[in-house]
Amino acid sequence: MLIARADPGPVLDERELVDRLPLSQARALELGCGTARQTRLLAGSGKFASIVALEVDRVQHDINLTLADLPSVRFGLGGAQEIPAGDASAEAVFLFKSLHHVPLDRLGRAFAEIHRVLAPAGLVYISEPVFGGDYNEILRLFHDEQRVREAAFAATCRAVDSGQFALVSQTFFQAPVRYRSFTEFEQKVIAVTHTEHRLSPALLDEVRASFEAHLSERGAEFLAPFRVDLLRKI
Repeated sequence: MLIARADPGPVLDERELVDRLPLSQARALELGCGTARQTRLLAGSGKFASIVALEVDRVQHDINLTLADLPSVRFGLGGAQEIPAGDASAEAVFLFKSLHHVPLDRLGRAFAEIHRVLAPAGLVYISEPVFGGDYNEILRLFHDEQRVREAAFAATCRAVDSGQFALVSQTFFQAPVRYRSFTEFEQKVIAVTHTEHRLSPALLDEVRASFEAHLSERGAEFLAPFRVDLLRKI
């Protein structure tokens, strides 16, 4: 298994990868659903009979409960290290940019819980940002995730090596990221409720300057590298 590679892969919408999954009328569980952006991707794919979307941030969870355009989704409060779901209750578990947010000392427990809630031969779809690229260079100024991303990948490798899961595939791709202005970036990234970012005025100015170096008439556009590790429960 590779954590990164020199060729970052094609530019694509992650919806294409979800559409390729060999699933039909499956029960899906999403861990760390955040603002439900990827939950909408799952709901729109037509592959799932039911979707349970869990979030550990109570503020965001309360917001998710008010969403009226996802009637087929049940939102819940909980994390990967202690999943409020029954044994073998899902055919597919999804983690979109959320595995590296699990506390480092609970990553092993998280994979044990994922194994527990998956039905036999169920799939685990783990989408993680690769530590590299211009967008990452801006983020790391105030939130350097290299250590936690490496730890999340190491935990994934251990889960495979232990015999809990088999590796089905690894896919590397680039996702377009665009912000119309620094104000939008500040609102959607720096001001998130699941992580408290406290930037000094000097650091905020440094982040702003680094961001605005990429501004054009279309806003600031980036290609963010990602890796998807697809596992199957043994």
